[in-house]
Amino acid sequence: MKLCLSAKCPVVKRPYPPGQKGKRRVRSLSEYGKELREKQKLRTWYNLKERPFKRYAKEILSLKQRKEDAATLFVRKLENRLDNVIFRLGFATSRRQARQLISHRHFKVNGRSVNVASFEVRKGDIIEIDNKSKSKSVFKNILLVLKKYQPPSWLRLDVDELKGEVIGQVSLDEASPPAEISLIFELYSK
Repeated sequence: MKLCLSAKCPVVKRPYPPGQKGKRRVRSLSEYGKELREKQKLRTWYNLKERPFKRYAKEILSLKQRKEDAATLFVRKLENRLDNVIFRLGFATSRRQARQLISHRHFKVNGRSVNVASFEVRKGDIIEIDNKSKSKSVFKNILLVLKKYQPPSWLRLDVDELKGEVIGQVSLDEASPPAEISLIFELYSK
């Protein structure tokens, strides 16, 4: 966000690379650089630190017998995290906000309070806002927002009771991650 008033704000990005005019060189990325860029895109998209992201990737790579594509399994693993499900249900405006709301114990999964953002939800799990938390200022206007919101097909949302249910599994096309997942697996398989 641009906070400075002067024209020389570091947030303003110029359409050309840095350096003296005429002596600018734009180098193409190496193979490692491309893989790293894709990994960073997906990590930022799901708001994860390096260690859990790497653990998810290694876990998918270590599966000997895969019935499905590794990329689909990887995205499914990331999409089934509680912080992502709460974001997809529309209870939070971002994944960061979802993580914070979970850590403050504003949500229940199957009637039990959960404060771990990496909690993996499964088909049939019911996610709801805690009764004590419904009066908090964060959830004041949520009914107005959710009336217009359409969740993904693998989630069902009950706006009146502020509940969501996992009714299926996410597909790679529906999640549409902003990165090429095969390059991420190449990075971690080295």
